[in-house]
Amino acid sequence: MTARGTRQGLDAEDLDVEEALALVKDGNGTARPAGGHSPAQRGGGGDGPRTPSSPAQSPESGHRADTAEHRHRAASWPEARTIAARAARSGAARLAPVSVTLGDALGLVLAAPLTALTDLPSFDTSAMDGWAVAGPGPWHVREEGVLAGSSAPAPLADGEAVGIATGARIPPDTTAVLRSEHGRTDDNGRLHPTREMQHGQDIRPRGQECRSGDQLLRAGAVVTPAVLGLAAAAGYDTLAAVPRPRVEVLVLGDELLTEGRPHDGLIRDALGPMLPPWLRALGAEVTSVRRLGDDAKALHKAIAGSGADLVVTTGGTASGPVDHVHPTLRRLDAELLVDGVEVRPGHPMLLARLKEDQHLVGLPGNPLAAVSGLLTLAEPLLRALAARPAPEPYALPLRQSVHGHPHDTRLIPVVLRGDHAVPLHYNGPAMLRGIAAADALAVVPPGGARAGQETELLDLPWATAGIDACFT
Repeated sequence: MTARGTRQGLDAEDLDVEEALALVKDGNGTARPAGGHSPAQRGGGGDGPRTPSSPAQSPESGHRADTAEHRHRAASWPEARTIAARAARSGAARLAPVSVTLGDALGLVLAAPLTALTDLPSFDTSAMDGWAVAGPGPWHVREEGVLAGSSAPAPLADGEAVGIATGARIPPDTTAVLRSEHGRTDDNGRLHPTREMQHGQDIRPRGQECRSGDQLLRAGAVVTPAVLGLAAAAGYDTLAAVPRPRVEVLVLGDELLTEGRPHDGLIRDALGPMLPPWLRALGAEVTSVRRLGDDAKALHKAIAGSGADLVVTTGGTASGPVDHVHPTLRRLDAELLVDGVEVRPGHPMLLARLKEDQHLVGLPGNPLAAVSGLLTLAEPLLRALAARPAPEPYALPLRQSVHGHPHDTRLIPVVLRGDHAVPLHYNGPAMLRGIAAADALAVVPPGGARAGQETELLDLPWATAGIDACFT
């Protein structure tokens, strides 16, 4: 909730920001071409009308007609996310714990409880710079002080004091530590307190924070920078953790360019640059990104030979002449766990079990539709594989109404302004302009949502953790 909390102070009437982000007025994404799609939408990413006359979905175009039977087979959006998370929790799919150094553990999940290997602190230490004193003052001060990291100091006799640094070991028989700002010396060099002292004052006793064997954190805790510090203080050099799931990305499509401007019917590949860092932000280790074009043999070889825990494909999830994902999965005898989701954009997404310990998420080819598939299927699967806790669900009222689909959930990019979510324009399945400016996606139920209605939100990783934090 930290990032959301910081946004509470933003002026809800900051019109320059609102205009710069092109906030919607009617919430229905009218910039989307009706009834068709661009070449970027190949692979079932289009969100055109559900009518036989729509080129994007007609039998003549080679795409599966959106019949009542197909709608029945598609999973609801909540059901699809549940299936994805459950698939990763099966015994064979669970990732075996590994031992990692503290330097490599950030962002992983503890596979075992963090138990103190020593008392903290491991000896009585000074909490302040000043003097360790014995008995009531005034005190005769030793010439040599006690520094942090020095060997065991000699005991103090009554009426004796020694200068001491923060973190230094307390001499035996010390009564208290007198802070440097609370003492003065007289003309004879004797130390006097300038305020009343308590026995044990400013001494951190051994075991104050924990005793050896105490459980500091449970298994399942995410390793944050603070956890690394605690582990180091408690004596650890390595941690038992759940490794990052390994993901291979296969970008499909003959029409995709890897550099330069679109030309001659060719378009830039937006998913190749976008998906790997997004997957890393979701806790994955991206082992490779391969561009295969529309080649059924190459796709079969790539999937069959992959050693990744999760294979992510882009495009080719419908039934057109160059949509090879379904035929390839049948050839591999894969088990389809989700074949279509009642969500816009991105309804032709799929989830398959290739092996007991390997899955495939098929994303539509449209950029925003692919993001929808990523957050619907890949995110809960990766979260469960990495044993990460599910984020706490939360909702905010919408600033404006949002038109809904008659049957399906809609995912709409929003920015968070004060205690409201403001829908963004440019939310068609082939568009990234809205999501690039967004803080979250609003989960709009079938039928739409009115202004002021509380709507579930999916935070984008960098909106809550910051760019530097989420891509480590």
